[in-house]
Amino acid sequence: MWFKNLQIYRLPSPWAMTAEQLAEQLARGPFVPTLGTEAQSRGWVAPRGDGALVHAANGHWLLRLQIENRLLPASVVNAEVRKRVDALTELQGFGPGRKQLRELRERVVEELLPRSHPVPAGLYVWIDPHAGWFIVDAATPAKAEMVIEHLRRCLDEFPLTLLHTQDSPSYQMADWLASGYAPAGFTIDRDCALKGCSEDKPTVAYQHCTLEGDEIKAHLASGKLPVKLAMTWDDRVSFVLTEKLTIKRLAFLDLLKEEAAQNAETVADQFDADFALMTGELSRFLPALIGALGGEMND
Repeated sequence: MWFKNLQIYRLPSPWAMTAEQLAEQLARGPFVPTLGTEAQSRGWVAPRGDGALVHAANGHWLLRLQIENRLLPASVVNAEVRKRVDALTELQGFGPGRKQLRELRERVVEELLPRSHPVPAGLYVWIDPHAGWFIVDAATPAKAEMVIEHLRRCLDEFPLTLLHTQDSPSYQMADWLASGYAPAGFTIDRDCALKGCSEDKPTVAYQHCTLEGDEIKAHLASGKLPVKLAMTWDDRVSFVLTEKLTIKRLAFLDLLKEEAAQNAETVADQFDADFALMTGELSRFLPALIGALGGEMND
């Protein structure tokens, strides 16, 4: 359950919604496995497996969107289409036209999809209704949008906005690399990627390297800007900050996880301890990061 990525959004602070109201509205879109020719199914499931669609603890809420995709490789479809094209060509003496070929492919997909293998996945959402945080553990904005789209179908109102900071993450990361100093509470780690602004967008990446010295500064002087930078906050949380203000490779240091496990006697206790510790750390980390980027930009 420990989040590995953060797609960061904002809700009104405080959000005028109770956990009970949210659960009632989420019940409008429960997860149902794919049926017939459905390629994908999405819906809400209990994040802790106890039947509750909203797991509430210490003022924080956890949701889980369950996703099921039916795996139908293009190679399988193409092989069956070729087989039928050959048979049809032999029967009618000429190959199918463009429209007939498209209809043939659609028919093959319809026939094969119900027999394909369902692949489950899921996305966790952390909501802090008091502070107004809405965080999706997703590696890309497109995956987070799947969550948001399904929520909009279920909720009467959903006043969500994307987080924006006063300072551009790229320009601030460039300043930190150029000076060799991270903002208070943060340290610069050993991975980064820089991209040029010219038409061909030249890119250079460093892994497990000391990000100091003339080479990095030369790239910055040539107009390249950081698009990724590995950092650590408070010696407790490591992460990669991107130019789009997405957090990737989020990792909580082992000491924190050991702390969560000390008093847990059951699986449910462990889940609660992990969630409490994670949300506690993130509730301090996010304001610190926003402060390092000049504060939040309010509309």
